[in-house]
Amino acid sequence: MPETRDILIKNGRLIDPASLTDKKADVLLSGGKVAKIGSRLPAVHGAEVIDAAGKIVCPGLIDMHVHCRQPGHEEEETIATASAAAVAGGFATIVAMPNTHPVLDNEAAIEYVIRLAKQAGLARVLPAGAITKGREGKELAEMGSMLSAGAVAFTDDGDGVASSSVMQRALQYAGMFKATIMQHCQDPDLGSKGVMNSGAVAVRLGLAGVPAVSEEIMLQRDLSLLAHAGGRYHVQHVSTAGSVRMIRAAKARGLAVTAEATPHHLLLTEAACSSYDPNYKMAPPLRTVEDVQAVREGVADGAIDSVATDHAPHAAEEKELEFALAPNGIIALECALGLYVKALLETGLMNWPALIARMTSGPAAALGKSLGSLAVGATADVTIIDPEMRYTVDIASWRSKSRNCPYNGWPLTAKAVCTIVEGQVKYRATAG
Repeated sequence: MPETRDILIKNGRLIDPASLTDKKADVLLSGGKVAKIGSRLPAVHGAEVIDAAGKIVCPGLIDMHVHCRQPGHEEEETIATASAAAVAGGFATIVAMPNTHPVLDNEAAIEYVIRLAKQAGLARVLPAGAITKGREGKELAEMGSMLSAGAVAFTDDGDGVASSSVMQRALQYAGMFKATIMQHCQDPDLGSKGVMNSGAVAVRLGLAGVPAVSEEIMLQRDLSLLAHAGGRYHVQHVSTAGSVRMIRAAKARGLAVTAEATPHHLLLTEAACSSYDPNYKMAPPLRTVEDVQAVREGVADGAIDSVATDHAPHAAEEKELEFALAPNGIIALECALGLYVKALLETGLMNWPALIARMTSGPAAALGKSLGSLAVGATADVTIIDPEMRYTVDIASWRSKSRNCPYNGWPLTAKAVCTIVEGQVKYRATAG
């Protein structure tokens, strides 16, 4: 481990939702921890001084839904390239999904991801283990040993757990460890053949549809199981108005449910599929204008506590297939912050402290991790944001290995200019 140099961040707007802090302040980082917060802190001998005047200083951003593709598809992404993309986007921590080849469903696989992340030495990569062996939905994976190895949650992402009995046992078993079950809500009997949202647009395009009820019926079942079995439950990539209503009602009942929304479900609708561009093919699919507005309002009022990219890299030759045959997913780690600003701040639905909460304290709480805070003594993960920086998305310059992104050429505002992980600068924007 390289020696950690003290860092004094001066003159920034400190926003730390975990401690309800929003004020101008200096922050001293020492020994990988937040050492001091105050006004006009004196320079420390040997410390690097970062002038954050006009910038936001906040806890290191967290993305709890990232596909790193390693092991198995290193031509699409690796732990190292995903980490590089993450810190360039302002993310100090990412959660790696387990639908790799082989699946992350055992202790050795979890240790492998952690080892590669340490070798990369950029973002903190927290692996999620599979709920079931091989993600086949039949037999629970060894959650206890995976947790001991460093797994932070469990999901069969890419597929929902269709069996009610398996999901009930998963909630009960993971609940013994206070670990979170993260569910990709899509009933396979209703949605497995579809490639976009079911409705008039799909009919006009001649494409098979995935109805909103395919998400909502599995979510409703799981919330009933959660009420019966207990545990911690997280809804991945919420996409429908009905799901938002159910999550809001479940929270009002006191159920331990959290949820996330992606940039694409906050900004894009099914109309984008009219181009037949496979970069608009998602799972769950892009929905209606009404669904997008409902998801935005869910993030704004806290029914949805986190935003997450669902960064899903694919090789160019895969995404160049016709729409129905191309794989699902896009990448967005390096422009996600600007996309959230466009969807939630520029629309007047939220302010900076609320948005930062959805990117820090919200995901930290959903994972049960002591991250997402800049309190004195906390881990020195810091993101410095220029809220006025205007730029155009240029995927050719990205650190990710893949380029499957529909936002190329979009003008955005707000960008991370410095990402610090455990007291070490891992990314610094260059001038120009």
